[in-house]
This record gives sequence, C-alpha cells and structure tokens, in this order.
Amino acid sequence: MKILITGDLVVKEEYDGNKKIDPSIKELFHKSDLNIINLEAPVTQSISKISKTGPNIKSEKNSALNVLKILKVDLVTLANNHILDYGESGVKDTLHFCEEYNIGTVGAGMNLEDAAKTFFVNSDEGKIAIVNFAENEWTSATKTRAGSNPICLEDNYKQIIEAKQNADFVITIVHGGHEHYQYPSPATQKRYRFYAEIGSDAVIAHHTHCIGGVEMYKETPICYSLGNFLFPKDKQMKESWYTGLIASLEIKKEKPVQVKLLPVELNKNTNQLNLLQGNKKESIEKKLEAINDIILNPEKLEQEFESFVKRVEPGFIKRLTPIGAFTNRYVNGGLYKSKVYKWFLNNIYVKESLNRIRCEAHHEVLMKMYSNMFDDFKENEAN
Repeated sequence: MKILITGDLVVKEEYDGNKKIDPSIKELFHKSDLNIINLEAPVTQSISKISKTGPNIKSEKNSALNVLKILKVDLVTLANNHILDYGESGVKDTLHFCEEYNIGTVGAGMNLEDAAKTFFVNSDEGKIAIVNFAENEWTSATKTRAGSNPICLEDNYKQIIEAKQNADFVITIVHGGHEHYQYPSPATQKRYRFYAEIGSDAVIAHHTHCIGGVEMYKETPICYSLGNFLFPKDKQMKESWYTGLIASLEIKKEKPVQVKLLPVELNKNTNQLNLLQGNKKESIEKKLEAINDIILNPEKLEQEFESFVKRVEPGFIKRLTPIGAFTNRYVNGGLYKSKVYKWFLNNIYVKESLNRIRCEAHHEVLMKMYSNMFDDFKENEAN
C-alpha cells in the first residue's frame, strides 16, 4: 500500500489547481492508495477571530476544495496551530466541509475527546491507524472547547498504545518543531523517538515552514519536517518557504514501513507547484544528507540548537520583558538597542523565571495564572 503525506496546505485566495499544480504531482497522487494533507487553515466564513499572537488565517473554500479534489485527498490532518483561528465555529465549519465532501479528518474536534480520536484505514496489507498531535499554542482542545489534539506525552502514549492494539501499523503525524529551523531540537528528537519506541511505525512532522531531515530509528522512519506543500504568500518569504517534501510511505504486511521523500517547489512569482527533477532534486537530496548527518550526531545537533537560540534570543527578549508592552516596532527596537531590558534581566529575575518555567509544579501554576489573566483581558476588551 502506498500513502502520501504532505506538509502545510494554505490557500487563502483564489487558486486554480488545474492550471497551477504540475501534472506529475497529480499523477503521483492519483496512483497513491491514501493521500493525506495538513489542512493548516480552517475552511469557514466566520469573521470572529480569536485573540492570539501571530496571524489569524483561513482558507478560501472553493480553491481549497479544488486542490483537495484534484489531488484526491482522502484525509486531512487538523491538529495544527491555526485550526481555531476563527473560533469554535471555524472548527465546526471545517469539520462540516470535510464531511460534506467525503474527506476524512483527524486531529481536531469540538472537544478534546473528539480531537483525540484515531483514524483507521483497512487495507490488504493490514489495518492502519493514524494519530495526529500538535504543539500547544492557541488551538489546543479542552474537555469543553473545540480545537486540536495537543502534544501531551501521557495522553499521546495512551493513544498510540491503544492504536497499536487495534491496528497492524500506526502512523503518527505531528505538527511541531521550531519555525524556520531545519533541525529538530534535542528535545524534539527525544519526543519523536519516544513515539517510535511505544509503537509508531512512522513519525511524520510538519510546521517549521522549511524542510528537515529524516532518520531510521529502530526500524521506524522519523521525518522531522516536510516543510510547506502549498502555501502561497502575498509577500516574498525566505527561500526555504518555497520548498517542501512529500513523504511517500510503502506499507507491506509484517514489514517495516519504508519512506521516500519527494521534493516539490512553489514558484514564488506564479505559485506554480512543481515536482522537482534533475539538478534541483539532487540539490535538495544533498541538503537532506547534510541535515541527516547533523541529526545523527548528538554533539553537533546540540551545537546547532545553541546557535539557533542565540539567533532568536533578541525576539524573545523583546516579547518576554517589559519592553514587549510597546507595540510600536521603532520604540520596541530602540529600547532593545539601548539595553534597557538588562535592568530587568538581573540575577534574581532570571533565577526566578528559570525555576518557574522548568519546574513542573511552578510551570503548572504559571500556565493557569497567565491563562486566567488572558481571559480577563479578553473579557475587558469585550466590554
């Protein structure tokens, strides 16, 4: 059995897949037995945006349907950091849209119980279970609220174990990782390897908006990031934004799952989506080989993550210290350059912050406290 899995699909404006998706990609999907795409943006007419950090995005219904039908998509993963961007009505509309057009869903629901349901597929090679998790940002479902199935090792463990008891193969699809960073952090690698150890026959990830590497861990392929699949933007993005990977999984009865990665490219000017061939394909394959070498070297992987943290540190400081209260970017930038934030990031503050973030008990209180504060802000805004 052949399964295709892609990264992010976001079509916010009119898009004609008949003209702009290369015939070789259509043929690839038409020959596959099961096609899975990450539907990153809800399909909804709702205009009620949730309050969050980052953009609120949604799909243009007709164009999204056009692409999904052209590629004969059977299942969409919905555990991602945008599914709740337009509130619970946005989630409900998306689920109804998929049901109406006979497209399966996994990873989101009108409450946590529904979001955490496993999707099963019967095949001649055996029964296949697909589970879907997302990092905790603004969209995580709760017992009483719609959203995505969150990363929680205890709950994820139970779901994978139960899926393994009821199926021959378990495919775990995760929306997580550090955006615009081509390697997994050591913690991310440890988490995905854990998913493999407890029963996943393949672990496939997306979210970072750039391609990542792959490793075989105890006969389980782990793809750390497929990058974007089809995500046109109205402004120029980093080059890595426009290259993605299709994970082609081969399922054979009582055999380890095999994965082949097929690179695709979105033309930044025409939004034409092409399957890479020749020199361009070889260039991506060489890049993946270099990434994979780092992934398999613990010291180098740690060094890369240290370098990444240093690169993103200024942004974190601007947002997580009092200067982040100034939304004007010139004022914000000026305060950062003046080093005024160092008045606050003294020895006492850093010690207290570190301990309250890393300690499970303190972290739990901090999460609840900030959530309550955020709810108060929303209530005040509404009034």
